[in-house]
Amino acid sequence: MCGRAWLLLLSAATALAQGTNDTLLWGPYRPNLYFGLRPRIPQSLMTGLAWFGTQDYNSIGQTRHACDQGDKLDSYTWTEYDAREGGVQVLKDSANNVKITTEFLKVPGGEHGGSWAVRVKGSPVDPTKPSRVSTIFYFGLEGLGGLEMETDENDNGISGEVKLTGSTPELDEFTLRVVDGPNNQAVTWGPHAHGFQDRIGKTHFMGRPLKSGDIWQAKEYIMKALIDRAREVLVPYQDPAVGLPDPSFVLQLPDDVYTNSNLYAVQKLFDGPFEFDVIYDSGSNKQKLTSSTLDHGIPALVEAYGKRFQSVSLHPQNYPSEKQASLEAFSRAVTSNLVAGVGYFYGTSIVDKKFSYEWDEEDDSVTAEEDEPKGAKLTDPKALLTATPSRSFFPRGFYWDEGFHLLHIAQWDNDFSLEILKDWINLIDDDGWVAREQILGEEARSKVPAEFQTQVPNYANPPTLTMAVTAFIDRVKTASANHGPSDQDLGLGGMGMNIGDLQVPLMGAPLHHSGAVENRHVHNVELAHSFLKSIYKPLKRHYDWFRRTQRGQIKQYARKARSRTEGYRWRGRSQLHVLTSGMDDFPRGQPHAGELHLDLISWMAFFTRTMKDIAAFVGEKEDEITFEEIEKAILDNIEDLHWNEEEQMYCDVNVNDEDESTHICHRGYLSLFPFLLSLLPPTSPHLGSILGLLHDPNHLWSAYGIRSLSASHPEFGKGENYWKGPIWVQMNYLALGALYKTYMKQEGPYQDKAKEIYQELRKNIVDNVVNEYERTGYAWEQYDATTGEGKRSHPFTGWTSLTALILAEKY
Repeated sequence: MCGRAWLLLLSAATALAQGTNDTLLWGPYRPNLYFGLRPRIPQSLMTGLAWFGTQDYNSIGQTRHACDQGDKLDSYTWTEYDAREGGVQVLKDSANNVKITTEFLKVPGGEHGGSWAVRVKGSPVDPTKPSRVSTIFYFGLEGLGGLEMETDENDNGISGEVKLTGSTPELDEFTLRVVDGPNNQAVTWGPHAHGFQDRIGKTHFMGRPLKSGDIWQAKEYIMKALIDRAREVLVPYQDPAVGLPDPSFVLQLPDDVYTNSNLYAVQKLFDGPFEFDVIYDSGSNKQKLTSSTLDHGIPALVEAYGKRFQSVSLHPQNYPSEKQASLEAFSRAVTSNLVAGVGYFYGTSIVDKKFSYEWDEEDDSVTAEEDEPKGAKLTDPKALLTATPSRSFFPRGFYWDEGFHLLHIAQWDNDFSLEILKDWINLIDDDGWVAREQILGEEARSKVPAEFQTQVPNYANPPTLTMAVTAFIDRVKTASANHGPSDQDLGLGGMGMNIGDLQVPLMGAPLHHSGAVENRHVHNVELAHSFLKSIYKPLKRHYDWFRRTQRGQIKQYARKARSRTEGYRWRGRSQLHVLTSGMDDFPRGQPHAGELHLDLISWMAFFTRTMKDIAAFVGEKEDEITFEEIEKAILDNIEDLHWNEEEQMYCDVNVNDEDESTHICHRGYLSLFPFLLSLLPPTSPHLGSILGLLHDPNHLWSAYGIRSLSASHPEFGKGENYWKGPIWVQMNYLALGALYKTYMKQEGPYQDKAKEIYQELRKNIVDNVVNEYERTGYAWEQYDATTGEGKRSHPFTGWTSLTALILAEKY
């Protein structure tokens, strides 16, 4: 939760029986909870939660809304979450002495996306200290339709439930109710309590009209109304001898609704433990929800989640029994948080079609019309369903990250991962380009420094989406080879239940299996073929864009290579960074038009192999032959252009002051790329040197995982120290996957060594990430190369959540 949610308004064209519904994105800045249907329009019913302590007046400065890192919450995590059913989230806020639990349930039915309910519960973090908390739950409507408060207004607040009604073209009619729990207590005593008796224990409210595009700034409008009222109330208490009233009596909403309001806020103030429910009833759903729905539905959901988690085999493998419980709790949490971090974004982006650095200026890859003026411009709005690396710090789509996200999401819900993948494929423009950061709309831009907002149409990013495609094809082939799938293979039953089959009050209702809804495309070859056919042409256009725009120079510098065309260079690099490579500050040579980058040619080999596999699957035989020829040419050129015999490593290529081709060698992730992507055969004469480098504690090996840069490198840990030593989980995942699937499974002279390294590396990564999670309450963006401490943004349950797949040995 923490504290935003968006219920996106859609038509009901997609059937609930297919696991779809309207979308609620719960948490900061939309990307935190997904209901299940890909939206296509910029209209939304937004809901959210903010809270602050009322123990003193300063506590309002600690208002929580978006779980920003600056809030310094102890932790916040989804303990269970499924996109089709709902989930449970726990947030610990010691500064306000409250632990908040949000329990969320989806209830399909009717013709307009079904209904949902949320229970918000609070209890003291430290029971020996006071816990006085104000919560503000709010609703906002953007786009066509209306929203009104049906409950009669009262200048001193409302006793009992608060009810709103609304209607939009997509959702049709609906109601929203805020219902108190049975045992809530208000602050009833304190300075000047007698002067506020009529307002104590009441629910307070406000309604305001906001212009289109401003709903996402709801917190600012709500807090302004609250503080403006507080200033008025405190006027009679300016004399220090009189003293101020208790904050619980003053920090309240104004209890008024303006004409044409489309933002409503409902405030409750508590002393000690509390509970309240927010219930959304779709008008066309015959089953109306009550608090009893949550009483019985949430325990059933939690039980079903545990059974499904076991059925998809995401639990730890080959670990001592005494560690199983803690490791499984970790895996469940990071899996839940990754899926709950999927968000829907809609809006314009900023693109500059004419920008280039001097070493790119003579390149012909920029596709802008010659007479088009230079400068950044807003594009037409686009939509994207995407996982996000970090709920608080990176709430937007990243191409580089998304392929890794989808590997994990697909293990939990294959068809959901295909929904996300298809949205990314839909972003491929007519020229074949996809922006590497999807910063869509003003809300998304508000979280990005201005210098990083503009995207350039000849800038690439590692084509990790191809990993998701390859993994999907492998799952389909495995399922076909197994013929008769077991109940586990079929996903019986998904979450183990379908809340829509249960009737209120769900008393003693049996669990209902949802069938193979999560894996329909895996077990139905026709569906798989149709999906791959639908993405083949745009993905091929994207592949051709890479080969055209990122082409490097070979013959210009008398370079000897079997292919005269297969060399590649990242466009858009600066003097100190190659942001487009994804490894921002990893050491490279000086920028030059003659550079050739090892990581990019390796990615192109992997991309080509993926296109070959898709072509084979969908029957594009001529393309399959072409891709096979290109793949061989790329692999040959990796050897011819990038292997340095003296250093016994793969290197970038650059041009020296005498205009001669030369290797730029830095021991680190870069030099491992042909190994990381399993491009080397197990019999390669270079494999021994690579494994030796990887396993050398003087270079990349550590007790916490493989370092990004050699510990012996002069730049190790220097400067920004982003990719100059710190340990990244996704790169270690690639190494473990290469060892597990290729080098320890296939015969070769280093098979035993690969197995030894795999076992040690897996333990090092898992132990450190889980230990840091238990110590700090978070998964982290990266880990210190010498101490293993979590560093930078948190929670980072994007590709760091791959630790769960490492535990389960899913590569």
